[in-house]
Amino acid sequence: MIGCGAQSEFQILAFKAILGVTHVRLYDIEPNATKKCFNNLQSYSKENDLNIEICHSSEEVIKGADIITTCTADKRNATILKSDMVGEGVHINAIGGDCPGKTELDAALLNRSDVFVEYEPQTRIEGDIQQLPSDSKVTEMYQVILGEKSGRTHDAQLTIFDGVGFALEDYSALRFIFELVKQNKEAQQIELLASPQDPRNLFGLTQTHSAQSASVLS
Repeated sequence: MIGCGAQSEFQILAFKAILGVTHVRLYDIEPNATKKCFNNLQSYSKENDLNIEICHSSEEVIKGADIITTCTADKRNATILKSDMVGEGVHINAIGGDCPGKTELDAALLNRSDVFVEYEPQTRIEGDIQQLPSDSKVTEMYQVILGEKSGRTHDAQLTIFDGVGFALEDYSALRFIFELVKQNKEAQQIELLASPQDPRNLFGLTQTHSAQSASVLS
């Protein structure tokens, strides 16, 4: 995980729940952000066979990784990952790029990879593929889900998910979660628009809410 801001803990928990990932490395150019993510996940990691390691450079954090997630916030054209840093067989989730003029990946790395996107017209403007010609090959995720096109097809394949966030996708997820919550009589209402003291520590609000709930129950 490169970038340990507000999303980082949630991304890691999702990888554990969906893919069974057991080892995660963390790196952020701000050491306090890395420590924040590490500390927030300590109790969970001990109970769920999840080993978390703090790293001190991009090179160190990706060494030997099967999955690399870049989730940085700097609003500029950056090169978090250069092509010569990444070997074959890796999957990259490039989810930090979300506006024109902001990138995370070397164009040469994109050219080596099979690239998957949420919605191509939007990603051409906001994603890492804004660096590439408008006719560069990409696959939209719905095509994979419907079986129209293939996802990963072999172990040596280098793949990238160039995610920018897609409003219809978010809305659909919220509707699904809302229906699940309505069936749970123990669910509690919380503020949808959170205002944490530290904008990077959104996960900390879940811990505060859990502690308050436990106090009420006791």
